[in-house]
Formats: sequence, C-alpha cells, structure tokens
Amino acid sequence: MMARVTVLYFASLRDAAGVASESVQSDAGSLRGFYAELRERHGFALPVERLRVAVGGAFASWDDALREGSEIAFIPPVSGG
Repeated sequence: MMARVTVLYFASLRDAAGVASESVQSDAGSLRGFYAELRERHGFALPVERLRVAVGGAFASWDDALREGSEIAFIPPVSGG
C-alpha cells in the first residue's frame, strides 16, 4: 500500500540528498525497505546498520511498517569534538 511520508535528513545524508527534508511516496513494507529505496535514489554511503531511525520524534525499529503521514528521520552517527 502506498504511503506518503515526510523524510528528515541530517549530516552526511542531508549533504547527499541535497535537501534537509522531502515528501516521498513509497510502497516499502518497512522502514528498512524505505531506507533502501532512498539509499538507491540518493546514493547514501551509510548502511542501515550505521543509522538510527525515528518516526514522529521517537526512535523506531527498522522492521516497523511505513505509515501514511509519518515524519521519518534517519540519524547518522555523530562525531564529537
């Protein structure tokens, strides 16, 4: 089932996508599958194992279903300084 969601990008993902956020329509069954679609589209270097995912401001599981209207954030590792 198609779902339209808002995606927020941070750090290297934002640089690769060229935008801080975008509205995307997808029929991916899970957040993991959705990231795979976006990784192919934007050429993200980071594998899913290096990221955290949040939906609606709360950390989520990669196996959670993609839901219509969600705000999804992919959060890469942050280096301290």
